[in-house]
Amino acid sequence: MHPKAQPIHRLPRAVVFDLGKVLLEFDYRIAARALAADSDLDADAILEILDQSPLLHRYERGALDSRAFEREVRERTGYRGTTDAFGRAFADIFTEVAAMTGVLDELRRIRVPAFLFSNTNELAVRHIQSNFKFFEAFERRVLSYEVGAMKPDTRAYEAVESVTGLQGADLIFLDDRADNIAGAERRGWQVILHECPDRSRDELRRRFALG
Repeated sequence: MHPKAQPIHRLPRAVVFDLGKVLLEFDYRIAARALAADSDLDADAILEILDQSPLLHRYERGALDSRAFEREVRERTGYRGTTDAFGRAFADIFTEVAAMTGVLDELRRIRVPAFLFSNTNELAVRHIQSNFKFFEAFERRVLSYEVGAMKPDTRAYEAVESVTGLQGADLIFLDDRADNIAGAERRGWQVILHECPDRSRDELRRRFALG
């Protein structure tokens, strides 16, 4: 019996990375516990307000700016800390995934352009930019709150194509969510469903003959 044939992939011209759960782990329970120390609600109740909630999605679509988001959280939780303390508590929830940021460095060394494509918000980006060096490695960043659309909205993928000047199989996209990957596949992008840092790193190395 012959082994199952592996698909033949055209070499992409650019790599598009998701951020959360790919390059950075994050945990909104950290934010909830920090905010609870100066709030009327406990951490579990605050987590329901923050973690992938309608309020967070409004913020990450750009329907709320940071000031309006903070105001709504204060109204719902009774938070009494300063604005600076709120920003730190909300955004300091990330841990770098070294296996993935390392392959980003490898791609830069062979001059493969890398782009960031993330459902995220201004407070998170401000914190990440100040604390994680790899964030400066991208040619450009397509951020949901800036373009007014979140994956898997078609408009978000169109923004990536506009920024990169590339379409279809010229792009390879890594994301941890199957619905976001499906949105890219509908546009003909090459994709890697990110389930394990080592597997995603090895797949990128194989595609680009790294290492």
